[in-house]
Amino acid sequence: MPPKTTQSPLMRQYHALKEQVPGTLLFFRLGDFFEMFFDDAIVASRDLDITLTSRNKEKGEKIPMCGVPVRSADNYIAKLVEKGHRVAVCEQVEEATKGKKIVRREVTRIVTPGTASDLGLLKAGENNYLAAIIQRGNVTGFAYVDVSTGEFRMSEMGAAEAAAALEALQVREVLSPSAGPLFQTHPHTNSNGSTLRQMHTEVELWTFDHDCAERLLKDHYGLHSLDGLGVADRPTAVSAAGALLHYLRDTQRAALDHLDRPSWFLQQERMALDAVTVRNLEIVEPLFGGAKNSTLLHTVDQTCTAMGARLLRQQLLRPLLDQTEIEARSGGIEELCSETITRTEVARELQSIADIERLLARVSLGSATPRDVASLGQSLRCIPMLRGLIHKLRSARMRLVLERMEEMADIRDRILTTLDESPPLAISDGGVIAKGFDAELDELREISQNSRGFIARLETQERENTGIASLKVRHNNVFGFFIEVSKANAHRVPDSYSRKQTLVNAERFITPELKEYESKVVEAEQLILSKERTIFERVRAATAAESQRIRQVASAIAELDVLVGLAVVAAERKYVRPVFTDTGEIQIVGGRHPVIEALAEEDGFDRFIPNDAYLNSSDHLCALITGPNMGGKSTYLRQVALIAILAQIGSFVPASSARLPIVDRVFTRIGASDNLAMGRSTFMVEMTETSEILNTATANSLILLDEVGRGTSTFDGLSIAWAVVEDICDRVGAKTLFATHYHELTELADNLEGVFNLHVGVQESGDRIVFLRKVEAGKASRSYGIEVARLAGLPLEVINRARRVLQMHEQREISVSEELSPTDTEKPLQVSIFQADPGLVDELRCLDIDNLKPIDALNLLTAWQQRIAQTAKVPS
Repeated sequence: MPPKTTQSPLMRQYHALKEQVPGTLLFFRLGDFFEMFFDDAIVASRDLDITLTSRNKEKGEKIPMCGVPVRSADNYIAKLVEKGHRVAVCEQVEEATKGKKIVRREVTRIVTPGTASDLGLLKAGENNYLAAIIQRGNVTGFAYVDVSTGEFRMSEMGAAEAAAALEALQVREVLSPSAGPLFQTHPHTNSNGSTLRQMHTEVELWTFDHDCAERLLKDHYGLHSLDGLGVADRPTAVSAAGALLHYLRDTQRAALDHLDRPSWFLQQERMALDAVTVRNLEIVEPLFGGAKNSTLLHTVDQTCTAMGARLLRQQLLRPLLDQTEIEARSGGIEELCSETITRTEVARELQSIADIERLLARVSLGSATPRDVASLGQSLRCIPMLRGLIHKLRSARMRLVLERMEEMADIRDRILTTLDESPPLAISDGGVIAKGFDAELDELREISQNSRGFIARLETQERENTGIASLKVRHNNVFGFFIEVSKANAHRVPDSYSRKQTLVNAERFITPELKEYESKVVEAEQLILSKERTIFERVRAATAAESQRIRQVASAIAELDVLVGLAVVAAERKYVRPVFTDTGEIQIVGGRHPVIEALAEEDGFDRFIPNDAYLNSSDHLCALITGPNMGGKSTYLRQVALIAILAQIGSFVPASSARLPIVDRVFTRIGASDNLAMGRSTFMVEMTETSEILNTATANSLILLDEVGRGTSTFDGLSIAWAVVEDICDRVGAKTLFATHYHELTELADNLEGVFNLHVGVQESGDRIVFLRKVEAGKASRSYGIEVARLAGLPLEVINRARRVLQMHEQREISVSEELSPTDTEKPLQVSIFQADPGLVDELRCLDIDNLKPIDALNLLTAWQQRIAQTAKVPS
């Protein structure tokens, strides 16, 4: 970098602004482009795959440089933010004028992963959260905000809970003090299989100072005290919320009028779904980057607005524990199910509503375009129709939605009467303000728009005056107005003409009259743009001032959208309203897996085979489910959990009937996975997840375990699985579905209270099997693993050899059930004759059974019996 004394005024301005925003890529506005210089240019050219050029080459000072057009800058910013960069946007804040060497510029906003508000940087159906955490002693202050919608919440919790909340909310950026603890969270994979990065931003410790945070929050929301927010004795939460607000003010440099007052939340108020469970149940994202239609969210999402889609996603990730609130939602859905015409008309009207929450955020932040504000006004125009449609509904939930859905006539009319019906994207394009709104503006437009008629009249007049038939009066953006005469006729030009430009075949002139008119038109166009900008900014500011009213209406529309969408699903797929009981029983009749049922219907397969489920807190506490792979065990486990989750968001459920308790947590241990980067093998991950379940579950939890213990040796795994079942029944008391291939475990049903056996039905035909997908009482006779391997296409010789090896091992196998039984511990063990005398195995292998005479067989048995009596050592 050259010394500042040798730098141009532009470069000195650039460096001064760059020093204000360390750690960012500075988008420096130069006319119609945002330019980047020095290291910023090198990084941006690499990550955006754009050409790297240089500046001042003629002076020998090659400054790396690259740029992007202003009109498409949002797309480039989005790519940089997705890669984890912070981008500072530096705009020209005054018009370029003649004689002024340098235009004043300012950093107008800083875009980070957690503060993005431009629609091009966000996914419509997902929130974009920024969080702040501060730990003091054993208490962690936790606050999070979505600046693109205005949602703002805070709480206090333990460090482990805070780390879990960061992951559950899929927070994009985390603020913590440089002197404080850094919560190590790990990237998660989103629906398209790409890694979603979570940026950690260190901020100064003083921003978490309680007194500073309290003053900032009171000043921003105009409060005398924070007692009304329910945080009078929650200083750590206040510190986190204040740090968030300070960071937003610093990066957004706008009023932030759309932010809700930070509301208090408790993790304990919602069903806890950890990241493992959310992933295993494919609630919002498919496993292994699979098809998006394989998620619960996709299956039940019939919302029509982006606001409704985000709310539904939140509800699925954080189901309710409050039965009163659950029943209220269910009541609204039930009424909408019966009101088919109303439901259909409401859905049609909702389709015309844009993303009010995010449009409002852009209005409040001062970045809304004329098209954004017009879209907001047009969306508000739909409210009277919606109110009229739901006014006749009588359920308590729908009445509450109606009360919150204010008509917004004043805001709507201000926008629609001020702005053109189809305004341009940018104010500089003109035509933003509606015709007839401002008389002076209309007059100026008349002057500007009548230039074509003036040119035609002047051209006719000058042709007559000069006698030059080919004379033309023209206008372009570079040279303005001019009279063009061919070279051959140049000698006939009057003395009153002043030469303006010489071309190869023509000369261009200007006259005093034309010059006067040009000044008038240019002045009119400048006045038009200035006046339109003033009027538009006034409308935008007035709209921002009503942010809280608009936010409430947007929230009501989002809830209406979710309720209507869930009613559509319930009506079309024959879902039923669940009944909640305080007996602790799960009693599902004809339950179905919502996702698999929907996929089967889409693919034209046979209908889904429904299954019943019954669990209680006494004799049906833990179901041991046996049967072949692909038989439907995992489907059965998942569908019970998904029914519980749907029920606790207030939705109807896929079943003939369902009686359910309120479940505080759903745990899953399903499938094999490793985390080699963290030094964890498949079995270690399995044991870690199982440990968390046993240490965290309560008697009100629902546990799904699939093949626990399969990642190690047979006897190790069986022993662990056995002990896990015992612990769940003896200590934890959580209702559990335990799928296993350890048939020895089924004997626990005879020895341990609360354990019972289920199996998935199989129909055998020779060496072939048919999966019946039906869950029945009792244990499976065998695992059918080799038959499943044959269906998978293993070579026939491998299948045949596997059958022989299986037969051999079954002959050698000892029964461990009595050894592990928690009862009858003094019963003598039954020992295999082959364990007592291994040589018998070799003798059996060598026997020619086809040519063995009966008398010889009896003699052999007698001899073996005598040998066993002599060598067997059975414990007393």
